[in-house]
Amino acid sequence: MSTHLIIERLQQVEAVMREHDHWQAHSPEAEAFNSTEPFCLDTLQPLEWLQWVLIPRLYALIEAGASLPQDFAVTPYYEVALPPSTPGHAALLATLNKLDALFQEPSL
Repeated sequence: MSTHLIIERLQQVEAVMREHDHWQAHSPEAEAFNSTEPFCLDTLQPLEWLQWVLIPRLYALIEAGASLPQDFAVTPYYEVALPPSTPGHAALLATLNKLDALFQEPSL
């Protein structure tokens, strides 16, 4: 699994979110991150979780040289969680799908 490609895909996700005005300037309150629910369903909106949890955690794992998740996919969640009327819906799902594909490749 190429960390370079993962970083590139994360940057693409951010770019799509910024392009469609989903990127937030301020993080949610600290309590929002105390959720025990998958994707912080009870405390964060789906795009907040993407920006404030997934992207930073993947960067942190890469920077630490830690093992990255395998057989990992977030696109199915976003296909259900984001209404089709969400600005940039198709572009975001396509970019997330490309990110997911990197985690489906067998390790060398």
